[in-house]
Amino acid sequence: MEDDKQFKEGLEDVIAGTSAICDVNGAEGKLIYAGYDIHDLAENATFEEVVFLLWNLRLPNKAELEALNAQLDANRALPAGVIDILRSLPKDALAMDVLRSGVSLLGIYDSDTGDESIEANQRKAIRLVAQLGTLITAFEQIRNGREPIAPKAGLSTAANFLYTLTGKEPDETATRALDVALILHADHELNASTFSARVTVATLADMYSAITSAVGTLSGALHGGANVNVMHLLAEIGTPDRAEQVVTDMLASGKKVPGIGHRVYRTLDPRAVSLRLMSEKLAEATGDSKWYEISERVQEAADKALLAKGKTTLKANVDFFSASVYHVLGIPTDLFTPVFAVSRVSGWTAHVLEQLKNNRLIRPRAIYTGPRDLKVTPISER
Repeated sequence: MEDDKQFKEGLEDVIAGTSAICDVNGAEGKLIYAGYDIHDLAENATFEEVVFLLWNLRLPNKAELEALNAQLDANRALPAGVIDILRSLPKDALAMDVLRSGVSLLGIYDSDTGDESIEANQRKAIRLVAQLGTLITAFEQIRNGREPIAPKAGLSTAANFLYTLTGKEPDETATRALDVALILHADHELNASTFSARVTVATLADMYSAITSAVGTLSGALHGGANVNVMHLLAEIGTPDRAEQVVTDMLASGKKVPGIGHRVYRTLDPRAVSLRLMSEKLAEATGDSKWYEISERVQEAADKALLAKGKTTLKANVDFFSASVYHVLGIPTDLFTPVFAVSRVSGWTAHVLEQLKNNRLIRPRAIYTGPRDLKVTPISER
């Protein structure tokens, strides 16, 4: 009945579906992919193993992982037509705009376009995971007047991203740091971009339309853009000794500290635990500890300021320490959100495939708050 409709602003805590892919326990600060705790995966798995897990709800055996790696290797290169269009884009185009348009272009050039079978969509998912990193680094090279660097067979998704970004094969520490970051960002239940992907594909739009919707949603400052704002804050602070004053002033003026707090987690974001460790390891390995130290001081200052006001402390979320990790890896700040997409496309495609298995059009209702019973006045009298 119409009178039974209830409204929750922002759909907060509204259950909009079931999924076997990911579980977010905000109260306990736990994140699980298909039964596996995120800390276990970050410590003992690779991103490619996690991709297989999200798609198949089980970890691969050795032969299955080798097969997936071979498929990713075979599909990392961009179609020549996509590179030609990248060359024609304004050099100052926003990276997320390029990524959004690039995903649509990849759909046009996909050999399975028009085939909506399960097998074809699985192949499209492989191409999307393989090509998003190449798309981003190709644009980075082109906008700086350089030729795109071809992906290298045998390198992982993380290593290939850094290789096509810098032209140098990354060392084990850098590769593992990015690999862990990709694992941690791979999925997060019905976050805004994943929900938009499922809404889109629920209309029986194609895989690429769904992922384009997701990329557009991710570009928002309240979703994927948070780690960019974190890096801007760290750069503004400049030195660890300034962190407490800057954060105190921000909170006193009612501003939020980027990367601190989360809509779902009421305790420390479990992903931030692993990223903090990776930030610390990178600082030690490179001798560049400045950004890690500033990050630590910001977290401490936020805790101190909030406790002084008798409020619950807000802990770092996944975006907070990813900023220093990406920066030390040499990734330009405006590419932080696209890197998020390089990871999250694994989760997006997993949710698209899951939605299609038992599809129903997603069509919520709204509570009407406008006037009623108005009568049309003749235009001559208006």
